[in-house]
Amino acid sequence: MAVHRAEAAAVRGAAARGRSKRIRRNIPLYLMFLPGIAFLLLFKYIPMGGLIIAFKDYNMYDGILGSPWVGMDNFNTLFNQMQTVAIIKNTLMLSVLGLVIGFPVPIALAIMLNEVRKAWFKKSVQTLVYLPHFFSWVIVSGIVLEMFSLESGTINHWIAKLTGEPFPFLYEPGSWVAIFIGSGIWKEMGFSAIIYLAALTTIDPHQYEAASIDGATKWQQIRHVTLPGITPTIVLILILSVGKVMDVGFDPVFMLQNEVVANVSNVISTYIYAFGIQRAQFSLTTAMGLFENLVGLLLVLTANRIARRFNQELW
Repeated sequence: MAVHRAEAAAVRGAAARGRSKRIRRNIPLYLMFLPGIAFLLLFKYIPMGGLIIAFKDYNMYDGILGSPWVGMDNFNTLFNQMQTVAIIKNTLMLSVLGLVIGFPVPIALAIMLNEVRKAWFKKSVQTLVYLPHFFSWVIVSGIVLEMFSLESGTINHWIAKLTGEPFPFLYEPGSWVAIFIGSGIWKEMGFSAIIYLAALTTIDPHQYEAASIDGATKWQQIRHVTLPGITPTIVLILILSVGKVMDVGFDPVFMLQNEVVANVSNVISTYIYAFGIQRAQFSLTTAMGLFENLVGLLLVLTANRIARRFNQELW
């Protein structure tokens, strides 16, 4: 019995020494991780305490803790406004369209780049499609306006020559939505493809050789080897993207919207700016922000539960 206890103590001691050695060896990595932790704490977790404003009649004089508690009154006021439903509808419409249309694009781009055998051509294309990601939305919106402007747009210049009159791309709800979705896809598809290109490198090349020997065509190899190989990555990115369905983003909408298409371009982010920043309705817009985040959390949990049925869950 004493021998067994001695052996167990020796095993525990060896395990403790192994953990201590790993910790010492990884100290540089832990130090590199500290700025990320500090960023999350300062700008993500600590500000969550401000959500209490959604349940108070907040004013700057009394501060967050001193402002009177009103419970759910801000939420009642918010959802009794006629425009709230329209704003949520617009947000969902733009986000879902962007997800449905834009999500497959980086996947297709990564697969096409992976099939390119000319290194110089592949690098040139990668540079061109990555570049828009580093443009601010001010630049992107300027490019869009330069192309689709009613009076001075390049495209309308040629349309006017062919048909006699320009087309109001930015003043028709349907065309404005198409331009908004298209510009977002163009801006981010190259950078998003990097993740899938990295996932493609993990696929064993012998699988392609075996499929080729069996007589599989290139399309069949993509369908039965490439896509299954990156499916876990696709599911992971999809779950994270679903969580952002309620977050269209402020910059793209604000830069491209105008009063004529306000019925489709007013979204949660622009509502928060208009009422929270410009009109100082902090409690009301905090309630809207809290609602947006709760819906996003619910969507992530739902998407993960669905993925779990196919053994592709995130957690």
